[in-house]
Amino acid sequence: MTHPIGIGGKRGRGDFRFLREERMRTDREYREVVRKGERATTEHFTVYRDFRGGGSRKVGISVGKRAGGAVARNRFKRLLREFYRFHKGDFPGGSRTAIVVKKALFLPGLDAVTSELLPAISRRWGRKKEEGTSCGQGTS
Repeated sequence: MTHPIGIGGKRGRGDFRFLREERMRTDREYREVVRKGERATTEHFTVYRDFRGGGSRKVGISVGKRAGGAVARNRFKRLLREFYRFHKGDFPGGSRTAIVVKKALFLPGLDAVTSELLPAISRRWGRKKEEGTSCGQGTS
């Protein structure tokens, strides 16, 4: 049996992966986005975005020690990757986005991350949904 969002099966699988081409992989690229990009802030996150053109989107995630120990930082990274997978349509093609955790959430979970980040991204850059990328929000 396949999962409705494509986990474990082939149906819809390509829509929810975080591909290597979609990751910011170098420190230089990440610092460039933070230095030159536009910024949106929330209580727990800062999101930087610049537009280079082209069709590919890239996302980088940074979680510093002020967010907690190694276990907490790794949990935040997993949650933010999951947030990206479910909301790829809010990250337009040709953009590079860096998400920085400023401080730890009281109850970190996908719903908490989504309810804080999605409105901030929509307010700052508008809602640029692509066709076929929306889905229901799940909990972790």
